[in-house]
Amino acid sequence: MRRLDLTTRSREELCDVTHEVREMLQREGWKDGALVLFCPHTTAALTVNEGADPDVVRDVVTNLRGLIPKRGDYRHAEGNSDAHIKTSLVGPSLTLIVEGGKLCLGTWQKVFFCEFDGPRQRQLWIQWLPNA
Repeated sequence: MRRLDLTTRSREELCDVTHEVREMLQREGWKDGALVLFCPHTTAALTVNEGADPDVVRDVVTNLRGLIPKRGDYRHAEGNSDAHIKTSLVGPSLTLIVEGGKLCLGTWQKVFFCEFDGPRQRQLWIQWLPNA
């Protein structure tokens, strides 16, 4: 397993990590198989979404904030209950296909690390699964 260290800058943000994942693929020489990306944090998540238009990222963050506000009827009293719920909805992992050493994503797709309780030092865990 490999680890990618990240530093987030805002309480809520989607960080494009596509370039870093592609760099790791190239550096490791991985050719055909799958990557499992896992977020080991309870207030951060992973998703694939459009990366060409920054308004999409803004819309995701803004509308999750509207659905799950920071202040609400929460019993968890650490001030980040909303982040736990957002993380549960978005999810902690992705499985991505790799073919010929290239990440198989759609034309507009990017890989995003979703921060819901930053800024923080974070990690992204990456496991290579080669084709049999």
